[in-house]
Amino acid sequence: MSARLFSPIALGTCPLKNRIVIAPMCQYSAEDGRMTDWHMMHYGNLAQSGAGILTIEATAVLPEGRISYADVGLYDDATEAAMDKVLRALRRWSDMPVAIQLSHAGRKASSARPWDGGGQIASAATHGWPTVAPSPLAYQQNYEAPHALDRNDLARIRHAFAAAARRAARLGIDAIQLHGAHGYLLHQFLSPLTNQRSDDYGGTPENRMRFPLEVFHAVRDAFPAERPVTMRLSATDWVDGGWSLDDTVAFSRTLEAAGASAIHISSGGLSPAQKITIGPGYQVPFARTVRDAVSIPVIAVGLITEFAQAETILQNGDADMIAIARAILYDPRWPWHAAAHFGETITVSGQYLRCQPRQYAHLFTRG
Repeated sequence: MSARLFSPIALGTCPLKNRIVIAPMCQYSAEDGRMTDWHMMHYGNLAQSGAGILTIEATAVLPEGRISYADVGLYDDATEAAMDKVLRALRRWSDMPVAIQLSHAGRKASSARPWDGGGQIASAATHGWPTVAPSPLAYQQNYEAPHALDRNDLARIRHAFAAAARRAARLGIDAIQLHGAHGYLLHQFLSPLTNQRSDDYGGTPENRMRFPLEVFHAVRDAFPAERPVTMRLSATDWVDGGWSLDDTVAFSRTLEAAGASAIHISSGGLSPAQKITIGPGYQVPFARTVRDAVSIPVIAVGLITEFAQAETILQNGDADMIAIARAILYDPRWPWHAAAHFGETITVSGQYLRCQPRQYAHLFTRG
Protein backbone atom coordinates (compact mmCIF):
# COMPACT_ATOMS: atom_id res chain seq x y z
CA MET A 1 0.00 0.00 0.00
CA SER A 2 1.33 3.43 -0.92
CA ALA A 3 2.05 5.86 1.88
CA ARG A 4 -0.64 8.49 2.24
CA LEU A 5 2.10 10.96 3.23
CA PHE A 6 3.28 10.88 -0.40
CA SER A 7 -0.11 11.00 -2.07
CA PRO A 8 -0.95 14.22 -3.93
CA ILE A 9 -3.41 16.77 -2.57
CA ALA A 10 -4.68 20.17 -3.65
CA LEU A 11 -4.52 23.27 -1.48
CA GLY A 12 -7.42 25.03 -3.10
CA THR A 13 -6.38 24.99 -6.75
CA CYS A 14 -2.67 24.62 -5.89
CA PRO A 15 -1.55 21.01 -6.49
CA LEU A 16 0.94 19.52 -4.03
CA LYS A 17 3.05 16.46 -4.79
CA ASN A 18 2.76 15.19 -1.22
CA ARG A 19 1.26 16.09 2.13
CA ILE A 20 4.40 17.36 3.86
CA VAL A 21 4.17 21.06 4.73
CA ILE A 22 7.21 23.03 5.84
CA ALA A 23 5.78 25.19 8.60
CA PRO A 24 6.75 28.87 8.95
CA MET A 25 9.76 29.29 11.22
CA CYS A 26 11.10 32.74 12.13
CA GLN A 27 14.81 33.17 11.43
CA TYR A 28 15.32 36.58 13.11
CA SER A 29 17.85 37.42 10.43
CA ALA A 30 16.26 40.28 8.45
CA GLU A 31 17.56 43.84 8.24
CA ASP A 32 14.84 46.51 8.50
CA GLY A 33 12.33 43.87 7.41
CA ARG A 34 14.40 42.88 4.38
CA MET A 35 15.43 39.29 3.71
CA THR A 36 19.19 38.72 3.68
CA ASP A 37 21.69 36.18 2.38
CA TRP A 38 20.74 33.99 5.34
CA HIS A 39 17.25 33.60 3.88
CA MET A 40 18.73 32.80 0.47
CA MET A 41 20.69 29.95 2.04
CA HIS A 42 17.96 28.81 4.44
CA TYR A 43 15.07 28.71 1.99
CA GLY A 44 17.26 27.43 -0.82
CA ASN A 45 18.12 24.47 1.38
CA LEU A 46 14.49 23.79 2.34
CA ALA A 47 13.37 24.11 -1.29
CA GLN A 48 15.51 21.02 -2.01
CA SER A 49 13.87 19.00 0.78
CA GLY A 50 11.18 17.32 -1.32
CA ALA A 51 8.29 18.63 0.79
CA GLY A 52 4.94 19.43 -0.79
CA ILE A 53 5.03 23.15 0.02
CA LEU A 54 7.35 25.61 1.77
CA THR A 55 5.92 28.35 4.00
CA ILE A 56 7.91 31.56 4.48
CA GLU A 57 8.22 32.60 8.11
CA ALA A 58 5.90 35.08 9.87
CA THR A 59 6.07 38.17 7.68
CA ALA A 60 4.91 41.45 9.16
CA VAL A 61 2.49 43.65 7.24
CA LEU A 62 3.70 46.78 9.07
CA PRO A 63 7.10 47.61 10.65
CA GLU A 64 5.53 47.76 14.11
CA GLY A 65 3.91 44.39 13.47
CA ARG A 66 7.25 42.56 13.50
CA ILE A 67 7.87 40.22 16.40
CA SER A 68 11.43 41.51 16.62
CA TYR A 69 13.57 44.09 14.86
CA ALA A 70 15.14 41.18 12.94
CA ASP A 71 11.87 39.86 11.51
CA VAL A 72 10.92 39.74 7.84
CA GLY A 73 8.37 42.21 6.52
CA LEU A 74 6.43 42.78 3.32
CA TYR A 75 5.27 46.37 3.70
CA ASP A 76 7.25 48.52 1.26
CA ASP A 77 9.19 48.35 -1.99
CA ALA A 78 12.48 47.54 -0.24
CA THR A 79 11.10 44.51 1.61
CA GLU A 80 9.36 43.33 -1.54
CA ALA A 81 12.56 43.65 -3.61
CA ALA A 82 14.59 41.71 -1.03
CA MET A 83 12.05 38.89 -0.98
CA ASP A 84 11.91 38.88 -4.78
CA LYS A 85 15.66 38.25 -4.91
CA VAL A 86 15.32 35.19 -2.67
CA LEU A 87 12.29 33.83 -4.51
CA ARG A 88 13.94 34.20 -7.91
CA ALA A 89 16.85 32.06 -6.71
CA LEU A 90 14.49 29.42 -5.32
CA ARG A 91 12.48 29.20 -8.51
CA ARG A 92 15.56 28.77 -10.65
CA TRP A 93 16.33 25.46 -8.99
CA SER A 94 13.05 24.25 -7.49
CA ASP A 95 9.40 23.94 -8.52
CA MET A 96 8.19 23.57 -4.93
CA PRO A 97 5.14 25.79 -4.25
CA VAL A 98 5.83 28.63 -1.83
CA ALA A 99 3.37 30.05 0.69
CA ILE A 100 3.86 33.02 3.00
CA GLN A 101 2.55 33.60 6.51
CA LEU A 102 1.30 37.19 6.88
CA SER A 103 1.30 38.42 10.44
CA HIS A 104 1.05 41.25 12.93
CA ALA A 105 2.55 40.57 16.36
CA GLY A 106 0.35 43.02 18.29
CA ARG A 107 1.38 43.20 21.95
CA LYS A 108 4.08 40.56 21.41
CA ALA A 109 6.01 42.85 19.05
CA SER A 110 9.21 44.74 19.91
CA SER A 111 10.83 41.57 21.27
CA ALA A 112 14.46 40.54 21.43
CA ARG A 113 15.67 37.62 19.33
CA PRO A 114 15.25 34.27 21.13
CA TRP A 115 18.98 33.81 21.60
CA ASP A 116 19.09 37.29 23.19
CA GLY A 117 16.43 36.37 25.73
CA GLY A 118 13.27 36.99 23.72
CA GLY A 119 11.74 39.49 26.16
CA GLN A 120 10.15 42.79 25.30
CA ILE A 121 12.45 45.63 24.25
CA ALA A 122 11.32 48.92 25.80
CA SER A 123 9.81 51.33 23.30
CA ALA A 124 12.47 53.96 24.02
CA ALA A 125 15.38 51.52 23.69
CA THR A 126 17.37 50.70 20.59
CA HIS A 127 15.39 48.24 18.43
CA GLY A 128 12.21 48.91 20.41
CA TRP A 129 8.87 50.56 19.61
CA PRO A 130 5.38 50.95 21.16
CA THR A 131 3.10 47.96 20.72
CA VAL A 132 -0.63 47.73 19.96
CA ALA A 133 -3.41 45.31 20.88
CA PRO A 134 -7.20 45.01 21.11
CA SER A 135 -7.01 46.11 24.76
CA PRO A 136 -4.25 47.78 26.82
CA LEU A 137 -3.16 44.55 28.51
CA ALA A 138 0.56 43.74 28.63
CA TYR A 139 1.76 40.20 27.86
CA GLN A 140 3.77 40.14 31.11
CA GLN A 141 3.43 42.33 34.19
CA ASN A 142 6.85 43.92 33.64
CA TYR A 143 6.13 44.76 29.97
CA GLU A 144 4.88 48.09 28.69
CA ALA A 145 1.13 48.10 28.12
CA PRO A 146 0.13 48.18 24.44
CA HIS A 147 -1.92 50.94 22.86
CA ALA A 148 -5.57 49.92 22.42
CA LEU A 149 -6.43 50.05 18.73
CA ASP A 150 -9.20 52.40 17.64
CA ARG A 151 -11.29 52.06 14.48
CA ASN A 152 -8.85 54.10 12.39
CA ASP A 153 -6.04 51.81 13.56
CA LEU A 154 -8.07 48.75 12.61
CA ALA A 155 -8.70 50.14 9.12
CA ARG A 156 -5.00 50.86 8.69
CA ILE A 157 -4.04 47.32 9.70
CA ARG A 158 -6.68 45.76 7.43
CA HIS A 159 -5.34 47.80 4.53
CA ALA A 160 -1.79 46.73 5.41
CA PHE A 161 -2.74 43.06 5.26
CA ALA A 162 -4.39 43.61 1.88
CA ALA A 163 -1.38 45.56 0.59
CA ALA A 164 0.96 42.76 1.68
CA ALA A 165 -1.29 40.25 -0.11
CA ARG A 166 -1.02 42.28 -3.32
CA ARG A 167 2.76 42.36 -2.96
CA ALA A 168 2.76 38.58 -2.41
CA ALA A 169 0.74 38.18 -5.59
CA ARG A 170 3.25 40.27 -7.56
CA LEU A 171 6.02 38.08 -6.19
CA GLY A 172 4.30 35.00 -7.58
CA ILE A 173 3.74 33.45 -4.14
CA ASP A 174 1.41 30.47 -4.45
CA ALA A 175 -0.57 30.73 -1.20
CA ILE A 176 -1.09 32.92 1.85
CA GLN A 177 -1.44 31.75 5.43
CA LEU A 178 -2.85 34.29 7.89
CA HIS A 179 -1.33 34.00 11.36
CA GLY A 180 -4.20 33.77 13.82
CA ALA A 181 -2.29 31.75 16.40
CA HIS A 182 0.43 31.90 19.08
CA GLY A 183 -0.78 35.04 20.79
CA TYR A 184 -0.22 37.46 17.92
CA LEU A 185 -2.65 40.21 16.97
CA LEU A 186 -5.44 38.25 15.27
CA HIS A 187 -5.34 35.68 18.08
CA GLN A 188 -5.43 38.55 20.60
CA PHE A 189 -8.74 39.65 19.10
CA LEU A 190 -10.15 36.12 19.26
CA SER A 191 -9.37 35.39 22.91
CA PRO A 192 -11.43 36.88 25.76
CA LEU A 193 -8.22 36.93 27.82
CA THR A 194 -6.74 39.66 25.62
CA ASN A 195 -9.83 41.21 24.07
CA GLN A 196 -11.80 43.13 26.68
CA ARG A 197 -13.30 45.67 24.30
CA SER A 198 -16.87 46.94 24.70
CA ASP A 199 -17.44 47.87 21.04
CA ASP A 200 -18.41 45.74 18.04
CA TYR A 201 -14.99 44.02 18.16
CA GLY A 202 -15.26 42.66 21.70
CA GLY A 203 -17.53 40.77 24.04
CA THR A 204 -19.37 37.97 22.26
CA PRO A 205 -17.47 35.31 20.29
CA GLU A 206 -18.97 36.73 17.09
CA ASN A 207 -17.64 40.20 17.90
CA ARG A 208 -14.20 38.88 18.83
CA MET A 209 -14.06 37.02 15.50
CA ARG A 210 -15.07 40.15 13.59
CA PHE A 211 -11.67 41.77 13.03
CA PRO A 212 -9.79 38.55 12.11
CA LEU A 213 -12.61 37.76 9.69
CA GLU A 214 -12.41 41.27 8.21
CA VAL A 215 -8.68 40.78 7.70
CA PHE A 216 -9.34 37.42 6.04
CA HIS A 217 -11.84 39.00 3.63
CA ALA A 218 -9.44 41.86 2.85
CA VAL A 219 -6.64 39.43 2.03
CA ARG A 220 -8.92 37.08 0.09
CA ASP A 221 -10.15 40.02 -2.02
CA ALA A 222 -6.61 41.30 -2.63
CA PHE A 223 -5.03 37.96 -3.56
CA PRO A 224 -5.79 36.30 -6.92
CA ALA A 225 -8.93 34.20 -6.67
CA GLU A 226 -7.19 31.11 -8.07
CA ARG A 227 -4.56 31.12 -5.30
CA PRO A 228 -5.43 29.78 -1.84
CA VAL A 229 -5.68 31.71 1.42
CA THR A 230 -5.49 29.65 4.62
CA MET A 231 -5.32 30.45 8.31
CA ARG A 232 -3.34 29.17 11.26
CA LEU A 233 -5.22 29.02 14.56
CA SER A 234 -4.37 28.18 18.14
CA ALA A 235 -7.03 25.60 19.00
CA THR A 236 -6.85 26.51 22.69
CA ASP A 237 -5.10 29.05 24.91
CA TRP A 238 -4.45 26.30 27.47
CA VAL A 239 -5.83 28.76 30.05
CA ASP A 240 -9.22 28.53 31.79
CA GLY A 241 -11.64 31.07 30.37
CA GLY A 242 -9.60 31.57 27.20
CA TRP A 243 -10.11 30.73 23.54
CA SER A 244 -11.31 27.14 23.32
CA LEU A 245 -11.51 24.24 20.91
CA ASP A 246 -15.25 24.85 20.51
CA ASP A 247 -14.45 28.45 19.52
CA THR A 248 -11.91 27.16 17.01
CA VAL A 249 -14.44 24.83 15.44
CA ALA A 250 -16.97 27.66 15.10
CA PHE A 251 -14.42 30.04 13.60
CA SER A 252 -13.08 27.35 11.25
CA ARG A 253 -16.57 26.83 9.88
CA THR A 254 -16.91 30.58 9.39
CA LEU A 255 -13.56 30.72 7.58
CA GLU A 256 -14.58 27.85 5.32
CA ALA A 257 -17.76 29.69 4.39
CA ALA A 258 -15.68 32.81 3.70
CA GLY A 259 -13.47 30.96 1.22
CA ALA A 260 -10.54 29.62 3.26
CA SER A 261 -8.72 26.76 1.52
CA ALA A 262 -7.32 25.09 4.65
CA ILE A 263 -7.00 25.45 8.42
CA HIS A 264 -3.65 24.91 10.16
CA ILE A 265 -4.16 23.84 13.78
CA SER A 266 -1.63 24.76 16.46
CA SER A 267 -2.22 25.92 20.05
CA GLY A 268 -1.13 28.24 22.84
CA GLY A 269 1.17 31.25 22.82
CA LEU A 270 -1.31 33.82 24.12
CA SER A 271 -0.58 33.84 27.84
CA PRO A 272 2.40 33.05 30.08
CA ALA A 273 -0.18 31.37 32.35
CA GLN A 274 -0.72 28.57 29.83
CA LYS A 275 -0.36 25.01 31.08
CA ILE A 276 0.40 22.75 28.14
CA THR A 277 0.61 18.98 28.27
CA ILE A 278 3.37 18.39 25.70
CA GLY A 279 4.12 15.07 24.06
CA PRO A 280 4.44 13.57 20.57
CA GLY A 281 1.57 14.79 18.40
CA TYR A 282 -0.03 16.59 21.34
CA GLN A 283 -2.01 18.93 19.07
CA VAL A 284 -3.27 16.23 16.70
CA PRO A 285 -6.55 15.64 18.60
CA PHE A 286 -7.39 19.32 18.05
CA ALA A 287 -6.80 18.92 14.32
CA ARG A 288 -9.05 15.85 14.28
CA THR A 289 -11.89 17.74 15.95
CA VAL A 290 -11.66 20.55 13.42
CA ARG A 291 -11.35 18.11 10.51
CA ASP A 292 -14.57 16.44 11.60
CA ALA A 293 -16.31 19.83 11.46
CA VAL A 294 -15.16 21.21 8.08
CA SER A 295 -14.73 19.91 4.55
CA ILE A 296 -11.54 21.82 3.67
CA PRO A 297 -8.10 20.32 4.42
CA VAL A 298 -6.79 20.52 7.97
CA ILE A 299 -3.07 20.62 8.70
CA ALA A 300 -1.66 19.11 11.90
CA VAL A 301 1.55 20.32 13.55
CA GLY A 302 3.41 19.92 16.83
CA LEU A 303 6.02 17.33 17.80
CA ILE A 304 5.40 15.26 14.69
CA THR A 305 8.90 13.95 14.12
CA GLU A 306 8.73 10.29 13.07
CA PHE A 307 7.81 9.00 9.61
CA ALA A 308 5.43 6.33 10.87
CA GLN A 309 3.84 8.80 13.27
CA ALA A 310 3.08 11.22 10.42
CA GLU A 311 1.67 8.43 8.27
CA THR A 312 -0.54 7.13 11.08
CA ILE A 313 -2.05 10.58 11.61
CA LEU A 314 -3.05 10.70 7.95
CA GLN A 315 -4.21 7.08 7.77
CA ASN A 316 -6.39 7.59 10.86
CA GLY A 317 -8.04 10.62 9.28
CA ASP A 318 -6.82 12.96 12.01
CA ALA A 319 -5.55 15.49 9.44
CA ASP A 320 -5.07 15.92 5.71
CA MET A 321 -1.51 17.24 5.80
CA ILE A 322 1.42 17.19 8.18
CA ALA A 323 3.43 20.32 8.99
CA ILE A 324 6.95 19.94 10.30
CA ALA A 325 9.14 22.68 11.72
CA ARG A 326 11.90 21.85 14.19
CA ALA A 327 12.20 18.37 12.69
CA ILE A 328 13.15 19.77 9.29
CA LEU A 329 15.58 22.27 10.80
CA TYR A 330 17.30 19.29 12.41
CA ASP A 331 17.03 17.13 9.27
CA PRO A 332 16.50 19.23 6.10
CA ARG A 333 16.15 15.98 4.12
CA TRP A 334 13.35 14.63 6.30
CA PRO A 335 11.07 14.08 3.26
CA TRP A 336 13.87 12.20 1.43
CA HIS A 337 14.34 9.89 4.38
CA ALA A 338 10.58 9.45 4.79
CA ALA A 339 10.33 8.46 1.11
CA ALA A 340 13.11 5.92 1.57
CA HIS A 341 11.39 4.57 4.68
CA PHE A 342 8.12 3.98 2.80
CA GLY A 343 9.64 2.96 -0.53
CA GLU A 344 8.15 6.01 -2.27
CA THR A 345 9.59 8.05 -5.14
CA ILE A 346 10.56 11.67 -4.61
CA THR A 347 11.78 14.33 -7.04
CA VAL A 348 15.22 15.82 -6.44
CA SER A 349 17.45 18.16 -8.39
CA GLY A 350 19.91 16.53 -10.73
CA GLN A 351 22.85 17.96 -8.79
CA TYR A 352 21.92 15.72 -5.84
CA LEU A 353 21.22 12.45 -7.63
CA ARG A 354 24.73 11.11 -7.05
CA CYS A 355 24.23 11.21 -3.27
CA GLN A 356 21.65 8.44 -3.33
CA PRO A 357 22.62 5.16 -1.67
CA ARG A 358 22.64 2.38 -4.26
CA GLN A 359 19.88 0.49 -2.50
CA TYR A 360 17.61 3.56 -2.81
CA ALA A 361 18.45 4.48 -6.41
CA HIS A 362 14.94 3.64 -7.60
CA LEU A 363 13.39 6.10 -5.13
CA PHE A 364 14.64 9.28 -6.78
CA THR A 365 13.56 10.99 -9.98
CA ARG A 366 15.19 14.03 -11.47
CA GLY A 367 13.43 17.36 -11.08
